[in-house]
Amino acid sequence: MKSNGVKLFCAAALLLGRALAAQSASQPPVPDGFVRIPAGTFTMGSPATEAARADDEVQHQVTVSGFYMGKYEVTVGEFRRFVNAAGYKTTAETSGGGIVLTDKGWDWKRDANWDNPYFSQGDNQPVVLVSWYDAVEYCNWRSREEGLTPAYMRNGDNVTWNRGANGYRLPTEAEWEYACRAGTSGPFSTGSNITTNQANYNGNYPYNGNAKGEYRGKTWNVGNGTANPWGLYDMHGNVYEWCWDWYGEYSGGAQTDPEGPASSGTNRLKRGGSWFYDAQYVRSADRSGSTPSNRFYYLGFRLVRP
Repeated sequence: MKSNGVKLFCAAALLLGRALAAQSASQPPVPDGFVRIPAGTFTMGSPATEAARADDEVQHQVTVSGFYMGKYEVTVGEFRRFVNAAGYKTTAETSGGGIVLTDKGWDWKRDANWDNPYFSQGDNQPVVLVSWYDAVEYCNWRSREEGLTPAYMRNGDNVTWNRGANGYRLPTEAEWEYACRAGTSGPFSTGSNITTNQANYNGNYPYNGNAKGEYRGKTWNVGNGTANPWGLYDMHGNVYEWCWDWYGEYSGGAQTDPEGPASSGTNRLKRGGSWFYDAQYVRSADRSGSTPSNRFYYLGFRLVRP
């Protein structure tokens, strides 16, 4: 009887192993540098008592499906491989440069682009001066390179999202904030304050009367700061990150996997603050938008995948 029990146990274990292997084989492999973000429900936005809160941060309940997200912002080195392989020219290169800060203030420089951001960058720093369209093109290129179905279909400035695709894409705003918070509910995933040792922002302007910190005046290598509880780096600061959604007012009710305004708008969402901005703008709930063709030397992106 004991022998039969062992045989039955072994047979069951073999069947379970085969089932798990089959399930694994049906899913595309997830590359290094990505983490699984679990499905869940959270409160999006900020409470009225949060310092530096803006009126567009109305709290509401959101349920998010699970997805994969890059641990790091897309780097100069990664973007360089795309440009070299695809022969791609960015919006800055084809449409007259980008916006940088000089001694005279904000200035449009015709030679400013991802490879010349007007400050020194290494391959492990986040790419900047890329438009929302450049980010879309990178997503599709990387998907094709890895044998995945591209998430986006582009016809000029019209971009549609194939939600059934398994390729790389930009996060929705809800996915971004959910991942940034990583189960936390305060202004930052670090709590009620964040230091310039933990995140790269303009330390001359700390949050809510806290002590000043360092102002580096440029990006730092991805992963230099403190990871949030889910293992994501630079969700606060370093560079703003493009999201999928058009900017719009929040819905007051509970939502599941929201994708922003249904049709179109003027600005696409960017999240997370940057090395250039004050601490208040790197809060988990802070929102900002830019026209999708804009390119700034503090704006980059991060990838997600189903």
